[in-house]
Amino acid sequence: MSGTLKTTSSSNEVSAFIQQHKTISKVVKQQQRLLFVIDATASRQPTWNLACSLTHSLLHTTDGLKGLTLKLCFYRGFEEFRQTDWLTDADALSKKMSSVHCMAGQTQIRKTLRHALKEHQSSPLRGLIFIGDAIEEPPHEVINLAGQCGLRTLPLFLFQEGLNPTVEDIFQHMARLSSGAYARFDLAAPDRLRDLLSAVAAYAQGGYTALTQRRDAAAQTLLEQLPRS
Repeated sequence: MSGTLKTTSSSNEVSAFIQQHKTISKVVKQQQRLLFVIDATASRQPTWNLACSLTHSLLHTTDGLKGLTLKLCFYRGFEEFRQTDWLTDADALSKKMSSVHCMAGQTQIRKTLRHALKEHQSSPLRGLIFIGDAIEEPPHEVINLAGQCGLRTLPLFLFQEGLNPTVEDIFQHMARLSSGAYARFDLAAPDRLRDLLSAVAAYAQGGYTALTQRRDAAAQTLLEQLPRS
């Protein structure tokens, strides 16, 4: 008799575990996923520190972004590319970001886009945010990948620090091909980047219509570039 009870109890525990897993999976699938990628090569430490602060503030201000889940990716050093789990908790994401230090290395935008396309194929993304100031891969390769993102409805939101005209031209081209948006920001004016990140979060949650309900300049910057949907 005791053996039967034990077997039944174990069976119930397994059933409960499976049901819990299904419930969690359902919730995760209902969340809007946004990939957040930052160039963490040597020159980027000031921008990384700013992004840490702004992202933490953004998540807290929007109460976990109400159904929006973020994955942080970064590259640095010799072909080092890392990513976090999908996160909705501001403190957890901020802790992971603050533990990262920038290291010298080449840009890995090509690898970033390939990773994004793979993630998108597995489960659709609402978009990819990229913050950087340089591009060292062959332009035609990253532009081609941006076009593939556009074909798969994966918009790229490319935010450039600095005034490099070649980078600006490539980023703008990539944004157009992916049906995303481009903007420049200055570390001396951190509110600009904060507002841009907030506007993308609003778009990820509610689409074009959600952006039209905002009145800030960052939202207008995106609205002028994004297709109506």
